[in-house]
Amino acid sequence: MKKGNLSKLIRPNVLALKAYEAREIPCTVKLDANESPYSPLPLEKVFLKKDILGLLNRYPDPEAKALKKALAKNLKVTEKNILFGNGSDELIYYLITTFGGPVLFPVPTFVMYGVIAQALGEKAIAIALDDDFDLNIDRMLAIIKKDKPKLVFLSSPNNPTGNCFSTDRMMKIIEASKGIVAVDEAYAPFSSNRGFLPLLRDYPNLIILRTMSKIGFAALRVGYMIADSGLIQEVNKVRLPYNLNSLSQSVALEGIKNKKIVEAQIRIITSERDRLFDELSAIEGISPFPSEANFILFKVPDAGKIAQGLLTHGVLVKNMDKMVPNAIRVTVGLPCENTLFIGALKKVLPKKIVKTQK
Repeated sequence: MKKGNLSKLIRPNVLALKAYEAREIPCTVKLDANESPYSPLPLEKVFLKKDILGLLNRYPDPEAKALKKALAKNLKVTEKNILFGNGSDELIYYLITTFGGPVLFPVPTFVMYGVIAQALGEKAIAIALDDDFDLNIDRMLAIIKKDKPKLVFLSSPNNPTGNCFSTDRMMKIIEASKGIVAVDEAYAPFSSNRGFLPLLRDYPNLIILRTMSKIGFAALRVGYMIADSGLIQEVNKVRLPYNLNSLSQSVALEGIKNKKIVEAQIRIITSERDRLFDELSAIEGISPFPSEANFILFKVPDAGKIAQGLLTHGVLVKNMDKMVPNAIRVTVGLPCENTLFIGALKKVLPKKIVKTQK
């Protein structure tokens, strides 16, 4: 077969898909991926305690029973209400595989809702947020009535905007939907919002997605969904066997057991987030948006130029210009990293607007 003919074998929806790029860019201060700046646990202690390195020749527990038991106790749900994924991405993939489309979500938001829907050949319906980055409730309710989406994804706090959607608008969507509504609470640990976990018993079509990636365990790839046990049973049918490795299970279990350490670090991050917001607000020409997550979205005169300028000073941030015009997203880092970022930002901004308010 000639090389040029290979494209004829690829499904059209995949051929039209652009691969998600998670590039590693050399830098001194990495503030682009919404990771925690802290590593909560001494891993050598975990490995010695569990003797996990001596078990690498065996497959991991396919049900992650010990981890599931600890998490269920922590969340005050039953073990039958939990399903683990290799990151939330995998669970999103399983949900769309299980229920199909159309798949409805607001934009801008986590891009994988749309990417995975397209990869699986399902119709994706993206509805723009309003000027306050809240849900366009009239438009979304109209789509729910007209297109009857099988799945609705709502990320709250939302990435990249950082805000929580209005609870009343989210409730209207949950109540109006005849399909599944997945509330992605990846950034819930940093939010003052209560979250939707208490509503699971009242709404069998509701799913909560959470992850350990944002609180210091990004390398583990431990995501989980909490839902009605019958719904969990159906999604589990498409789950790949042994999808959560032994190392991840062991370290995540220790993370849950030592949650006070994690919670203390979260308090530092939210305090630093507030400091960053105040400092950004004090710079003329910078417009930060309030955040309930571990990052801040802010507008600048030229996002691409400013992001590149920051990188020359060793600070890596995320240029969000394609999703929100002239916007940059900065992850909250260590106090010293945040100070370095503010200093570098002032250096790369156009001189005529670098004038802090008194």
